[in-house]
Amino acid sequence: MSIRTPQHHVSTSAALLDELRSLTPLVQSITNVVVTNFTANVLLAIGAAPAMVDIPTEAGPFARVASGVLVNLGTPHAEPREAMVEAATAAGQAGTPWVLDPVAIGSLPVRTALARELLNLRPDIVRGNASEVIALAGLGGGGRGVDATDDPESALEAATRIARDYGSIVAVSGATDVITDGDSVVRVSNGHLWLTAVTGGGCALGAVMAGFASLDDDRLATTVAATAVYTVAAELAASDANGPGSFVPAFLDSLHLVDATTLRARAVIA
Repeated sequence: MSIRTPQHHVSTSAALLDELRSLTPLVQSITNVVVTNFTANVLLAIGAAPAMVDIPTEAGPFARVASGVLVNLGTPHAEPREAMVEAATAAGQAGTPWVLDPVAIGSLPVRTALARELLNLRPDIVRGNASEVIALAGLGGGGRGVDATDDPESALEAATRIARDYGSIVAVSGATDVITDGDSVVRVSNGHLWLTAVTGGGCALGAVMAGFASLDDDRLATTVAATAVYTVAAELAASDANGPGSFVPAFLDSLHLVDATTLRARAVIA
């Protein structure tokens, strides 16, 4: 069994970034209406191809041919709910890696029930804030809308339970992102507060994780890589921006420009 040191994760992340850009994975995003445009632009900037195929009868067949799939529960209207279950089912059958982002679950009944239905379809990756992950595990939780009221370390028990019970990698977003496969725990301490001050900062990361997941069966490694690339790009963008408004275009530029050398120099992984 290989020992995956922090340096191993940094080197692997750099290699996966180069691979993503050479392969241009096709990422199907069934995501919320607030962030659709931003998510598509993030995928384009990093080197993936977005496909916002989110209606029933199309979502399932497309999930079978996509490189990766994001299912994001931000605005779970009736038709997208049907498409989410259809796509997740088809992805599981076809071996297409898919990401569940259980946005704002806990106290809201429609999305909470849907999240648990989707969890039973065994997503490859679950990405959420601490309150969402705690709620998904049935251990309480439920933040203030999309905002967490818990910190990532307090969600580690919940994340570990989900990972072991459903075979998912669980990524808990925060100032330090906590990522686990149920046994190993990896922490990525890059990023910038302005990611939380723009619409879609977390949601788009789920799409990036879906793209990286298509590159290798080691989902822990690909999830760490997606997180490291995304958060290092945020740091670079913040150094050129004056606030959230100028951060968004700078972030898209940084996602486009960040390279393996920069990632090796800046990624903080433990």
